[in-house]
Amino acid sequence: MTHAHLQASPHTAQHDSRHGAGADSQIEILDLDAEVLAEHISAITAWLPVEGAPREVVDLGCGTGTGTFALLERFPEAHVTAVDSSAEHLRRLRDKACDAGVQDRVRVVQADLDAADWPDLGTPDLVWASASMHHMSEPDRTLRSVHGLLAPGGLFAVVELAGFPRFLPESAPEERPGLEARCHAASERHHAEHVSHRGADWGPLLTAAGFAIEGERTVTVDIEASGDAAVGRYALGTFQRLRLSAVDALSSEDLAALDRLLDVDGPHSILRRGDLSVRTERSVWAARRGK
Repeated sequence: MTHAHLQASPHTAQHDSRHGAGADSQIEILDLDAEVLAEHISAITAWLPVEGAPREVVDLGCGTGTGTFALLERFPEAHVTAVDSSAEHLRRLRDKACDAGVQDRVRVVQADLDAADWPDLGTPDLVWASASMHHMSEPDRTLRSVHGLLAPGGLFAVVELAGFPRFLPESAPEERPGLEARCHAASERHHAEHVSHRGADWGPLLTAAGFAIEGERTVTVDIEASGDAAVGRYALGTFQRLRLSAVDALSSEDLAALDRLLDVDGPHSILRRGDLSVRTERSVWAARRGK
C-alpha cells in the first residue's frame, strides 16, 4: 500500500514510460513529497496527543518512509515497523535508514494490508497511516485490526490528503488558463469511481471501530513560489500522475497543453517555470484505544 495521491491506474508500459510514471518515478515523487512537505509533516507529528513518548510505532502504508523518518525524529527512543506492499519502496526506505544511521531502529515488513490476517507487527503504542487508509477494500475491518493491534491506551493517527497538490497560478499556462483546475476535476471524478473511500470522514468510522477521537485538525500547506528545483520536480511528478487519471476526460487542447508542461526538454516545461507554489490540505484524526 502506497501513499494515495501517488497511486495511478494501470496503463500501458509505453504510456507510463513516455510520461515518467514508472516505479522509479513513483519512488522519486514519494521522496520529494517528504522533502518539500517536511515542515508540515513535522507539525503533524508534533501535534499528536501521545501519552508519553511511544517506544514501538507502526507505519501502515509507509511508502519510502515519509512518515517513518518523521516519527523517528519526533520520538528519538522509538523503533518503527514500516509496512508496505511494495518491495521497491521498502528497499528504498531501508537504504535511507542505513544512510541516516537509524537502521537499528527500523524494521520493514512487506504485507498486503487488505488481507484478513496480518503478520506479527508487535504491540505498538502508536500506529500511523498516512494517505493509505482510503485504499483499503474493507476499511472497517482494517480499523478493527488496528484497534486490536494497539497497546491499551495506544494512539492511531490517520492522515489523509485533499487530492493532488496544486502548483500553477490560475492564469497558467498562458494558452490554456485554468488547466490545472480542469485536470483536478477530471481526476477527482476518476477517483470517485475507483477509490470509494477517498475524502471520507474517518471520525465516525474510527468511533464505530471502538476508538475515542482525541483530536482532529486540518493542516493547510501553502508554500510560496521560490524557484526551488525540488518543487519543480514535485510538480512534474504530480502532473504526470494527474495525466494518468484525467487523460480520458481532457479536451485535445488541454491534453496538448499538459503534454507541453510535461516535456522536460521543451520550452514550456513545468521545470522551467518560476511561478510554482505548493497548495494542499491534510486532514488528521488522532484516535485512542481504551485502556
